[in-house]
Amino acid sequence: MLTLKVEKRAKGGANALRRAGTLPGVVYGAHQESTPIAVNARAFGKILAEAGEATIVSLAGLGSEIPTLIHEVDLDPLTSHPRHVDFYAVTKGQKVEVAIPLTYVGESPAVKAGANLVKVLHEIEVKADPMQLPHDFEVDLSSLAAVGDQVHVRDLKIPAGVELMVSEDEVIALVQEVVEEKEEVVPAADLSAIEVEKKGKEEEAAEGAEAPAAE
Repeated sequence: MLTLKVEKRAKGGANALRRAGTLPGVVYGAHQESTPIAVNARAFGKILAEAGEATIVSLAGLGSEIPTLIHEVDLDPLTSHPRHVDFYAVTKGQKVEVAIPLTYVGESPAVKAGANLVKVLHEIEVKADPMQLPHDFEVDLSSLAAVGDQVHVRDLKIPAGVELMVSEDEVIALVQEVVEEKEEVVPAADLSAIEVEKKGKEEEAAEGAEAPAAE
């Protein structure tokens, strides 16, 4: 289990915390009173990269350690750096619904031969005891040997105690044929009619100039 040191904070002053390299946050849950906290921004970044939102993170510094899930991370729209984080305190034995990320491994023979790989899903919703949540699901692409082959949710290795919240028939990835776009051929413009018309007008103008003036 990953451990992250936090400290209780007073409400407000979030901008000052961020300038000091500290990330404001909150921890709450069904059996946990909502508590404002502060955590080192760099330490949280490492935990987020390793844990994602489907791994238990134990918060230390608030008395007894609190097992949590990273529930929501608010990102700065300009820098994409975290500026606030919500931790959900979980209770052992009480199931939670979480989106588990998919990790694609292996190489598809069909794609290697020139076909296109289409990744339909990037995460799978499951329900489980927090302590039994997998970090991710591996999707083996080596089974995609020909155009039209597919990987379904039923092909995943689901640990005991983990309940799928999506249909087993859902397509995760597939291989399709590469369709070449045909360039539209624009026919060359026929300038002969334009030239003839232009020539005709020039002849009419010349004849008009030569015609005798009416008396």
